[in-house]
Amino acid sequence: MTQDTLLSKTPVGTRGDMIDPFGRHVSYLRVSVTDRCDFRCVYCMSEHMTFLPKRDLLSLEELDRLCSAFVDKGVKKLRITGGEPLVRKNIMWLFQALSRHLESGALEELTLTTNGSQLKKYAGDLKACGVKRINVSIDTLDEDKFKAITRWGSLPNVIEGLEAAEKAGLKVKLNAVALKGVNEHEIEDMIRFAHERGADLTFIETMPLGDIDGDRTDQYLPLSVVRARLLDTFTLKDIPYRTGGPARYVEVAETGGRLGFITPLTHNFCESCNRVRLTCTGTLYMCLGQDDAADLRAPLRASDNNELLSAAIDEAIGRKPLGHDFVIDRRSQKPAVGRHMSVTGG
Repeated sequence: MTQDTLLSKTPVGTRGDMIDPFGRHVSYLRVSVTDRCDFRCVYCMSEHMTFLPKRDLLSLEELDRLCSAFVDKGVKKLRITGGEPLVRKNIMWLFQALSRHLESGALEELTLTTNGSQLKKYAGDLKACGVKRINVSIDTLDEDKFKAITRWGSLPNVIEGLEAAEKAGLKVKLNAVALKGVNEHEIEDMIRFAHERGADLTFIETMPLGDIDGDRTDQYLPLSVVRARLLDTFTLKDIPYRTGGPARYVEVAETGGRLGFITPLTHNFCESCNRVRLTCTGTLYMCLGQDDAADLRAPLRASDNNELLSAAIDEAIGRKPLGHDFVIDRRSQKPAVGRHMSVTGG
């Protein structure tokens, strides 16, 4: 069946229920509230980044209105991302505003992905706003490597942030990008580190987004290789556990903890994709790995009601593609997508 046939047969834009051309219910919105970050991770951005002028960003009030429009249209899970979301000035106002949708029951989960640098300051406030669990990115347990990977980050500061989150009662999931020759020999230690503190751990393949001042083929470590190596030490059992995202999970018998794999290259997860991504400028990306996008800022600002905005969202969901075109290959020196991960959020 062709895409045109699917487009003609699938209803799109029913109020309260967003269904894309392939019958997938879009119920998960990831919102990048800033492209700025206090780290410069080598797989994410170049060391000397040019960030958006602050005047180009949506206000927190506009972000609240946009997110609320998506909640009205059936979004059940809302993840705040960046850049580093907690460096945005007055960001707790947005979390507090969005918490009303948790209280009403319209939203099932409000969460965020963070590098952990600001958690010591904000963990208690996040919990008070109804956030129950968070994802923290940490790619190594070696201080020197951590500094090399993040360029500007401090591992002890992130560990203190983890401890503050745990003390506040937040459930923590750790994310790590698998990097060849960098952290591939730490993977077993990272599993034990996470599971000893009751945290899930998810490994992610590096993705070809943006110019990073290097060759991604030197970084790319297939998670199929990682999993095969782990079988020499651990017993891995596939489990049906899902968090609403793309990770596929196993249970590690020796630790009793969960281990996830996000594999956009070796085993893409496009067939079940229920996500769209909104940037801090009001641009909606229907796929992380495609350039097609919709401008929601113009209809947002054109009217005080949401009729134009709702129509623009419906039109965008009607263009959501079947999948991405990620590939990492020495024959192609350009990234699959020109924008950096920090623009769209992970």
